[in-house]
Amino acid sequence: MADVPLHPKAVEHLPMFVTAPGDTDVLMVVMAWILAICVVAFGVFFFRLHSLPEHIAHKSHKVQMEIVSVLCLISLFTHMHIFWIIGLVLAMIEMPDFGTPLKRIAGSAEKLAGLKPGEGDFEIPRYAAVDGHGATEASEAHAADTGARPAEAIPLPPRADGAKHRERAHA
Repeated sequence: MADVPLHPKAVEHLPMFVTAPGDTDVLMVVMAWILAICVVAFGVFFFRLHSLPEHIAHKSHKVQMEIVSVLCLISLFTHMHIFWIIGLVLAMIEMPDFGTPLKRIAGSAEKLAGLKPGEGDFEIPRYAAVDGHGATEASEAHAADTGARPAEAIPLPPRADGAKHRERAHA
């Protein structure tokens, strides 16, 4: 290289990263690899950060884990970070247990009514008429939809005060 004459306008002491024409630019190759590694590392960090609330909720076996997962995905695809913040808050808080006290209340009410535990647990028919009007049409519609026979009426306990049910006047 020493025998190659320099351009008249070139400085006598060129930096080491300046290459001769036709040679491989080593600095550019090294910087391309560093850039590629940084882009991949940033992408991994970005996806890991967006799934952080989901991992927190999954580790602690939260009830709201599915909601947190959906909020993280919405935040990832819409770039609206409020969904990520809501997901993080939901992953951090402990949701109160409403089921156990309500089951205990239902069990106590069954006991007071003289029923065995779980005996008062029945399902209301899908097409049940609330006022009694159109009950036959509702059961026929249910039978037509599902192919099932009409459901029997659910017996209700008699009123303690002996009051009769007054029907409303419809216009």
